Amino acid sequence: MTPSGFTVKDAPNVRNPVGQTIIESLKNAGIRFVVALPDIVTSEGLLWPISRDKQLRLIRICREEEGVSICAAMSYNDTRAILLMQQTGLMASLNALRAVGMEYRLPVAMMVGLQGKEVHLSPEKSNSYGVRIIRPVLDAMGIPHTLIEQPDDVSQIVPAIDDVYSRSLPHALLVGRALNAA
Repeated sequence: MTPSGFTVKDAPNVRNPVGQTIIESLKNAGIRFVVALPDIVTSEGLLWPISRDKQLRLIRICREEEGVSICAAMSYNDTRAILLMQQTGLMASLNALRAVGMEYRLPVAMMVGLQGKEVHLSPEKSNSYGVRIIRPVLDAMGIPHTLIEQPDDVSQIVPAIDDVYSRSLPHALLVGRALNAA
């Protein structure tokens, strides 16, 4: 039993988003580069298929703050990119996001896997401290965010990425569940 009183058997039957549907949404939003570090939440359904996709170019990086700068810099030649990471990397890159995204007002689209989030709980109710604080931290910084947990949530990806580039500000797409591969 978790501190919230739920057991895994109490969790509702949930449908996870499909990685290939997310990849198609990224392409429809004009994303051509995926700047990434491996993330256990999204690797199986998203990162590995992206690495084999001929229409997307994968840039592997060592640190998330490098990805913030790379994605922002690509906007200077009208190239759309997304930074793929988990919430620990988002926390590590907050200063870069503050400077590059918020103060310099450069677009940074991010897809963030919420490692350790329980499928039946909202991020704020998670037993994982690192998951629980993500949205309040983003709110405090003024960075918009969208939770992607249900298959229908994928429809929010294209408008969120379009908003990143039209407003020239960061946006975090928070992936709260492991992705189905197909």
